[in-house]
Amino acid sequence: MINVGLRTLYILLAILAVTLVFGSFFSPIITIILGVTVLALWILYQSWSQDRLLKALLSDDLIGRPRGIGIWRSIYEQLEKKSKWWRQEIFRSELEYKRFIQAVQASPNGLVMLDEYDQIEWCNNICQEHFRLDPIRDARQRITFLLRHPDFIRYMQKADFSTPLNLDFMGVNGNLMLLLQIYPYGENRKLLLSQDVTALKKNESIRQEFVANVSHELRTPLTVLSGFLETLIEIPLTEAEKNKYLHLMGAQSSRMLSLVEDLLILTRLDNSPISPKTAVVQVAELMQRLVEDGKSISDGKHKILSSIHSHQNILGTENEIFSAFSNLITNAIRYTQEGGEIEIIWEDHANGGAIFSVKDTGIGISPEYIPRLTERFYRVDRSRSRESGGTGLGLAIVKHIAIRHDAELLIQSTVGVGSIFSLIFSKDRLTSTTDKNQEI
Repeated sequence: MINVGLRTLYILLAILAVTLVFGSFFSPIITIILGVTVLALWILYQSWSQDRLLKALLSDDLIGRPRGIGIWRSIYEQLEKKSKWWRQEIFRSELEYKRFIQAVQASPNGLVMLDEYDQIEWCNNICQEHFRLDPIRDARQRITFLLRHPDFIRYMQKADFSTPLNLDFMGVNGNLMLLLQIYPYGENRKLLLSQDVTALKKNESIRQEFVANVSHELRTPLTVLSGFLETLIEIPLTEAEKNKYLHLMGAQSSRMLSLVEDLLILTRLDNSPISPKTAVVQVAELMQRLVEDGKSISDGKHKILSSIHSHQNILGTENEIFSAFSNLITNAIRYTQEGGEIEIIWEDHANGGAIFSVKDTGIGISPEYIPRLTERFYRVDRSRSRESGGTGLGLAIVKHIAIRHDAELLIQSTVGVGSIFSLIFSKDRLTSTTDKNQEI
């Protein structure tokens, strides 16, 4: 490309040459006037073109403008090409920025950017749940003015950010356990990250309570066994006394065995995937086994009834379904007085699924205790549970099995009247059979 200086020189020489050619036909004065006129017109055109270029540069759009002639055409072509490239780069940068912001906003962790004065430059939306911060309202506010927790203020003043800070904080949705850490970056700027560890802390507390409960439940029968063994070893006893102690020791060892078996079942359920929908559990056959086992446990002390009013069978794992149903029946027998009635029902449900219910005329449960019944080792009456041989894990097992089979555990009870424990199965966990309204 010829540079602008040379092109201008060529134009001036061309004007001079044209003037000299015309001057050979006219007088010198006319030749001079003609040359000055042509030069003036050329200068005016250049001035107008420069003014038009300045206006174009000050506008937002350089694409599609009239390009002019000569050097101006080349200038406008280059400007339009550069303008298109800049527009693509700006669009690409904006798109990357939006994607970055969307990714940060999708994070479950809070992120606050602080300047050198610990003022908020930007924060993501989750900070509103964690700290009640508003990205627009609280911009340029000092973080310690808004988060006035004493532990956090000391953390900022100490300026030792090598370790995170555990903080109890009242968020939008209630009390939270937050894990905070600050990362310095750039020119005296800081990045504050917050992680909601409420569920982790709760699970940790549950695990600690679980270990304590297991230790307590095992220690009691072990203490009894140890005492009986010392008695048998150190004290001379009659044959009748020995048989009595051995019988009690057998009961305690059976209790420990039941506890260990239930713990193993819970562990297996925790570590197993959701039960597949490939195997069909024949409910009619299962109900017959349940009734026979229930009568064996009751030993004729209760009236046990059973009926089927649904043509649907369950898609799932048979031994798990049997364990869940059996636990509900065993509980009903344990907490129903001698002579009471227990009814086992399988029937259609209004949601299109089916419901397994165990109704009893037992002692009943107060409403305030019902939400905690499925907690591991939770007992309304610990002494009665131990006397009846319960481990405190039966309903926890039932709940786990229900979750694995997309079922819902429903508990209804009235003190002194009785209880109804139900498992409601959704229709996608069921398959049809031809029998209906069977009595066992």
